[in-house]
Amino acid sequence: MKTIGLAVNMKKENAVVLVEKIIDLIEKQNCSVVMPETTAAALGLPKYGWPTQDLAKTDCLVVLGGDGTLLGSARKAAPSGTPMLGVNMGNLGFLTEVDAPELTEALEKLIRDEYVIEERMMLDAGVYRNGALVWQSLALNDTVISKGAFARLIYLETLVDEEYITTYPADGLIIATPTGSTAYSLSAGGPLVTPNLELMLVTPICPHSLWARPLVIGAESKVKVIIMSELDEIMLTMDGQYGFKLQKKDTLIISRSPHRAKFIRLKPPRFFYLLREKLSEADRNNTNILRSR
Repeated sequence: MKTIGLAVNMKKENAVVLVEKIIDLIEKQNCSVVMPETTAAALGLPKYGWPTQDLAKTDCLVVLGGDGTLLGSARKAAPSGTPMLGVNMGNLGFLTEVDAPELTEALEKLIRDEYVIEERMMLDAGVYRNGALVWQSLALNDTVISKGAFARLIYLETLVDEEYITTYPADGLIIATPTGSTAYSLSAGGPLVTPNLELMLVTPICPHSLWARPLVIGAESKVKVIIMSELDEIMLTMDGQYGFKLQKKDTLIISRSPHRAKFIRLKPPRFFYLLREKLSEADRNNTNILRSR
C-alpha cells in the first residue's frame, strides 16, 4: 500500500481523533494519506485533501463510520475496483471489518499486505420513460420501489427475464443482493443468504396477496418492474440513501452489475457469528428504546 484514502463520517463521535491517529500510523510506514477536500478542510488539514472523484484512485479506502458510510463508499469505489477496509463506529456493523479499538493492529496488517479481498455482487438499476433511459445507478444492498406517506397500495407489474410473475398490490418491492439479505429485505420477510452466493432476491413489501412470497432468482436474470399506479410519491431508492421519483408507466430494469464491491478482510469468514451477535444486539437496543418510553 502506497496511498491510502480515508472516507470519514464526520458525524461520528471521535472521528477527528481517529483520523489523526490513522495519519500518524500510516505516515510512520512511509505511506501517503488522502481524504476528500471537504473533510480535510473541516479537520484543518488541507494538505491531505483530494477531489472526491479521485479518492477511489488510491490503493485502498479506509472507511470510518458504519454500514451506511461503507455502502456509500462502495458505490464510488466499485467502478475503479478499489478495495475498502470498514472501521465500525456505528451500531450493527455487518459490513465493516474491525471496530475502532482494533484500528492500530488492522492498519499494521493492511500495510504489511496481510489480508484477503472479498468481492460482493452489486446491482445496476435503470429507469426508462417513454422508451428512453432517464436515470441509472448502482447498489450494493438493494434497489427498493416504495410508496410515500399515503395509506394506499401501489401496483407493480413484475417480470423476470421477460416472463410475467404478477402485478403486486403492495407497499413496494425490494430487489436485493445476498449482501442486502440482512437489510430491508430481512425486515420484509425475505430469506437470509450467505454473501458468497450469486443471486437476487425479490421481496414484496406488505403485499395484499396471500400467495406473494419472496423469490430467489439467478444472478444473470433481469427483473423488469412497470409502475401501474399514479401517485405523487413513488420512489426508487438505492441502498436506502438516495433515489429517483417515479411516474406511472415508468419501467425499471434491475440486473447484476459488472462492478463488484471489494472488501479487505483481516479475519476468517464470520457471517453466522455476525448474525448471532449483531441481530441480538439490535433486538436488545430496540427493547431498551421501548422500555425508555
